[in-house]
Amino acid sequence: MDVTTSFVTQDIWTWWLAIYLYLGGMGAATLTTTFLTDMYLKPHPELVLWGAWSGIAMLGVGSSMLFGHLLDHMAVIHVLNPLVLFNQPHAWIAWGTQFIVWMMVWGFLYALPYMLESAFFGRIPLLRDILAWEWVQKVGRTCGRHCRLCGWAASINGIGTVVYTGLLLQSFPAVALWHNPGVPLLFTVSAFSTAMAFLLLVLNLAIKKREEDRPLRVLYERTDLMLIAAELVILFSFFFYLQRGSQSAAISAQLLWNNWGWLIGFIGFGLLVPFFLELKGVIKGWSSPAPIMVASVLVLVGGYLLRYYFMYAGVYAQPW
Repeated sequence: MDVTTSFVTQDIWTWWLAIYLYLGGMGAATLTTTFLTDMYLKPHPELVLWGAWSGIAMLGVGSSMLFGHLLDHMAVIHVLNPLVLFNQPHAWIAWGTQFIVWMMVWGFLYALPYMLESAFFGRIPLLRDILAWEWVQKVGRTCGRHCRLCGWAASINGIGTVVYTGLLLQSFPAVALWHNPGVPLLFTVSAFSTAMAFLLLVLNLAIKKREEDRPLRVLYERTDLMLIAAELVILFSFFFYLQRGSQSAAISAQLLWNNWGWLIGFIGFGLLVPFFLELKGVIKGWSSPAPIMVASVLVLVGGYLLRYYFMYAGVYAQPW
């Protein structure tokens, strides 16, 4: 008997998972970039504090989005247990949970010595009292002596978190758009691009502008420019891959490349406009930081739109 195949757009993983993947990837990449900058490029306590706490906040909010959608909230105990990785090595959410938790722990420990020296935290009564505890002071001094150990432990878990956001989708075989070896690469490049954009905003808006930070801002601009270029190459490779893949993959491609939000919102304003703004800044410079800040905001919006439309265009075939 012939069975008619129908193609259905999935409606379970939607905007809320896009937020989780977006904040998780950007938060992890922000922590990693901040710590590697501080360790190997330029010691920068203010950048560490902004990057560490912003990254931890992003991860906390993103993880709460996922936790809020669990059918059984007590099941989170199982993924918090590291032993589950040995019993279920293909459980990507368990891997991601371990990466996120340990990255937040090591990220806090890396930032702790800077917190002890920061005048800002000393002005907050509760935090001032906590940071004055003897054991907190001792832990801070120990972390200060072994800062690179803490930094690399956080960075390794951060990179693991960034890659995991793509592996989580790639491990979903029913949706051809997601079950693609290029998804982890695309999400990794996008996460570090949004992290560069976020840190450029921090350097231009939140931290007192200093001439000695100019080489760092230029490096972030150039790195983001290269990441956007790489993202464009990966995306157009995706397009040709999907066109020549299964029928459900071709339908996903049609949903994306016939959608004005994807074409104008993401490709146009989320990638091409910031690419040319940053390219002009790298080649000739700007008399004002405003164009680079506009480019950074557009990159941040584009990073979310990428994940939103990937959820929107997820198509699977029935019957399986």
